[in-house]
Amino acid sequence: MAVTALDPRTALVVIDLQAGIVAAPTEPYSGAEVVARSAGLAEAFRARGLPVVLVRVSFAADGADAVPGRTEAGAAGPRPEGWDVLVGELAGHPGDITVTKRNWGAFHGTGLDVQLRRRGVTQIVLTGIATSIGVESTARAAHEHGYHVTLATDAMSDMSAEAHRGSVERIFPRLGETGTTREILDLLAKTHG
Repeated sequence: MAVTALDPRTALVVIDLQAGIVAAPTEPYSGAEVVARSAGLAEAFRARGLPVVLVRVSFAADGADAVPGRTEAGAAGPRPEGWDVLVGELAGHPGDITVTKRNWGAFHGTGLDVQLRRRGVTQIVLTGIATSIGVESTARAAHEHGYHVTLATDAMSDMSAEAHRGSVERIFPRLGETGTTREILDLLAKTHG
């Protein structure tokens, strides 16, 4: 279903647009494209007094706070200094909410739900990298928490176009509404002045 509505208290939630993630190759959109579109949405939300949440993933240098468990992908090695720093195009706005997560989704083990509910938020618009990992996990949890979910499908990308398409075409329609950045900006202008 195409995006049809934005609630009066809608928040933008931007997933993992940080130095080490944006630098990795992504498909179908580059990290730079995702950052530019997300920054445009953030600017529009801020201009209307709507919350902007910047989510980053980070772990202690020794990995002590990393999610436990065995996976076939194996553990990620040490990360370079600064890999978890939010990109400059989004950082530095004092009214924004910053959430640090330790796993794929932005709800589990963070204060995201409390931050949103205290502000009366009933809907979130999601952007970020990677579509099938952090964005999808956060969208699933948002749906389970009772939020209306909107996904800006051209303001997110993945390690493969196939993984991106799988989320956009198969999973996201079951969790909320999808639309392009332009469609969301147009709807925001119509409904929020």
